[in-house]
Amino acid sequence: MKADKLYLVGFMGAGKTTVAAALSRRVGWRTEDIDVRIEALERRTVSAIFAQDGEPYFRRVERQVLRELLPDRNVIVATGGGTFADPDNRALMLADGAVAWLDAPLDRIIERVPADGRRPLAADRGQLEQLYLRRRATYAEAHVRIDATRPVDEIVEQLLDWIGY
Repeated sequence: MKADKLYLVGFMGAGKTTVAAALSRRVGWRTEDIDVRIEALERRTVSAIFAQDGEPYFRRVERQVLRELLPDRNVIVATGGGTFADPDNRALMLADGAVAWLDAPLDRIIERVPADGRRPLAADRGQLEQLYLRRRATYAEAHVRIDATRPVDEIVEQLLDWIGY
């Protein structure tokens, strides 16, 4: 797949931000992290947005930020864990660029994501597991699945080969 834009999707803790930064260093493309853009726009953390205004509000802002990125090319977009779960967002991303699912098993996610409140949807481990299982079918709609348990440099090489860079 020849692409001039790459969306990284997957569950929280899958490594989207880390892979985006490493890939950006290799290809010289800009990196955009949707959660970072939301926090800058709102001037508060994702967890504060969830606590003060709820998930529906957060998802509206997320959709707005995604739409603002649509015209951009030569960019790697690290999405939030739920960005691709929204059908409208998913359709936009699949039509706009190459979409790679960074797939990590639940036990690896649990190792990486603390239940300390910084990630609002991770505080309750039972709910986290249910959310993980629900989102997997959605992530499978990405153009390609990448094993996110591999070292970052191997993931970067696989993505470079896939986008024809």
